[in-house]
Amino acid sequence: MTSRKRTVGKTFGAGLSALALLASVAAPIAAQAQGLSLIRDTEIEEILHRDSDPIYAAAGLDPKTVRILLVGDKELNAFATQGLMMGLNTGLILQTETPNQLKGVIAHETGHLAGAHPLRSDEMMKAGLRPMILTMGLGVLAALAGAPDAGAVLLGNASYFGTLGALGYSREQESRADQAGANFLEATGQSGRGLVEFFDNFRYQEIFDQSRRFAYFRSHPLSSDRIEALRAKVERLPHYDAVDTPDELAEHEIMKAKLEGFINPQTALIKYRETDRSFPARYARSIAYYQMKEPDRALKILDDLIAENDKNPYLWELKGQILFEFNRVALAEEPQRRSVALKPDAALLRINLGQTLIGLDDPKKIEEGVGELKRALINEGDNAVAWRLLAQAYDKQGKDGEARLATAEQYFNLGAVQEARVFAMRARELLKKDTPDWRRATDIVLASRPSDQDLKALAKEGLTASNP
Repeated sequence: MTSRKRTVGKTFGAGLSALALLASVAAPIAAQAQGLSLIRDTEIEEILHRDSDPIYAAAGLDPKTVRILLVGDKELNAFATQGLMMGLNTGLILQTETPNQLKGVIAHETGHLAGAHPLRSDEMMKAGLRPMILTMGLGVLAALAGAPDAGAVLLGNASYFGTLGALGYSREQESRADQAGANFLEATGQSGRGLVEFFDNFRYQEIFDQSRRFAYFRSHPLSSDRIEALRAKVERLPHYDAVDTPDELAEHEIMKAKLEGFINPQTALIKYRETDRSFPARYARSIAYYQMKEPDRALKILDDLIAENDKNPYLWELKGQILFEFNRVALAEEPQRRSVALKPDAALLRINLGQTLIGLDDPKKIEEGVGELKRALINEGDNAVAWRLLAQAYDKQGKDGEARLATAEQYFNLGAVQEARVFAMRARELLKKDTPDWRRATDIVLASRPSDQDLKALAKEGLTASNP
């Protein structure tokens, strides 16, 4: 992505965000670090979970425990890590031609998860990929969210980020994951044909040396023998001829159009020409014009789409995002309300609405915004951006203790435990003793490994980790 980052005051929003192209961090939330960005987008996350959850269940995994990381990177790559975490690069998703191909890759990666395949080296194991990825990603998230000091701390704690390239599996593990993935797809009534097709499309990678291969095929060794063994397997399975449903095909095209519009706006305008009147094409063009700082052109297309699909919460979400980012905050309120009304359980949409309400500087709106943010935090209690916005709202209300506690929660959920402790200690000084908020501040202090001085201060009050 390009260096078209908005000012900090405009960095929270709806839609989809990636790298520095759009520094929107509420809904969706994106973070970039050393070429890798972690993207949040409700619409795309739902599509990916509809594709993935039946596969996870077939593998004996609880879908609720598997975290999908949408990685904003044009490189073709996907990976599975310990801790039940799966990463899918936007570049890989855009290279898949059908939902079945993407499901094939997901099923293969699920094979690695279910097989508990180790990372390549002891060094990678010691690095702790799970906290490393989240720390690095959220470090930049903190900077985009107006907390550059937290970002610097987190980035400094992510020294192992470069080892992501060291992820790798043996040929034996690859074959096992292929076979397992085919079985998972079969168990869900789907074909393994897509995985074979995907590998066939990149068979030429086998002849390249390591430095010239896509990252996915550096960490997942590809060979003709492996492809043919997989083909022989899936062709014998009863559901080999199963095809994607029309709804699955439509959702896949919408997801790709949305990604293309946000990540490659100029390419999107070429790929989705004005003569293409399909929903995905117009969606992509609207997003692309928005990214290219042409909000009126984007809104014109979007209003036509909304007129035809007024029950689509993501169109209202995008409209609110565009209006908010281009300083039309009062106008952003209504479409954001519509998006929440249509999708009340989507935390990211509520965060958008809460952000706009507290930006209107009306005491009643600010109070309502606090309520929206609290509702969002019921579903996503670890959402650092929601905590930051809540701190901002409390500051406007003159609730200094609550504001410091919300900031402590923000840092705590970013992994910046020492900074969280500092703000929690400040909150304890401002909050009434023995209230729930005061006790929560104390919990953060204790969980954040307080200094000896702080421990002595807590001891004077009779507070310990076992007796907060």
